Amino acid sequence: MLPDVLTLKEAAAWLRLSERALYDLARGRQVPAALLGGKWVFPRAQLERWLLARADGAEAPHRAVPPPVLAGSHDPLLDWAVRQSGCGLALRAGGSLEGLEVLAAGQAVAAAVHVVDPDSGAWNAPAVRQVLGPGGHVGITWAWRDQGLLLAPGNPLGLACVADLARPGLRVVGRQNRAGSHLLLVHLLNEAGLRLDALTFLPDPALAEDEVAAAVAEGRAEAGFGIRAEAASRGLHFVPLLRERFDLVMARRDYFDPPLQALLAFARGAAFAARANRMGGYDIAETGRVAFNG
Repeated sequence: MLPDVLTLKEAAAWLRLSERALYDLARGRQVPAALLGGKWVFPRAQLERWLLARADGAEAPHRAVPPPVLAGSHDPLLDWAVRQSGCGLALRAGGSLEGLEVLAAGQAVAAAVHVVDPDSGAWNAPAVRQVLGPGGHVGITWAWRDQGLLLAPGNPLGLACVADLARPGLRVVGRQNRAGSHLLLVHLLNEAGLRLDALTFLPDPALAEDEVAAAVAEGRAEAGFGIRAEAASRGLHFVPLLRERFDLVMARRDYFDPPLQALLAFARGAAFAARANRMGGYDIAETGRVAFNG
């Protein structure tokens, strides 16, 4: 395995360049390098990003390195894995679309998203192209999740489908407008021939999955729309409506950053699989695979 800092000889061999050619690039500040003690050294992680940037056709060999922030949608398994892996990522939950905008602004290294395209039924890639433009980004599958209705234990009102949320007098806990779960609920209601204003929502939206479950468990709402894992954590009844793909989106060059690599390496381990199984509602067979590219 290559060291984190390469000598001129090591870096030239890895890049398949002559040492003279790499030396000239370093002197011209056209490649990530530092002159220490009269010798050129090359940070391997930055060199990998530089190479990928060139492969992507970027005009400039350097760019601002985004902070180690994971923005976007909330997921309890992801929250746990970030803490347990020691990857060093900071979480900035705010919804799928906000996460993509934060990523586009260079304020995060990745965004967690689960957005369905109402026309094609495809997950995430259309939204990424709309916000970030074509090319340069990759979606890595985090997990498939069960989405549905979160209800009081035993389902005393006998709710069975998304249209039942429009019953008179039924209080529903909603999500913020830019959350993937909100967009998905709107999509399902449209398919059922219902408008969003047919539902009676609590005045304040839930800003995370666990807040949906809490509102139902505490009796502030009769129903919510969210994931099976949170229903299980609160002992709530769950009516499954569909499976969704939850992806981590990042620039291709940033995929190789140590924080993201540490998180994805942890997600391949036994502890992660055991946790997902205990939480319920997750399918991690495709975790770490490329969901879409460009």
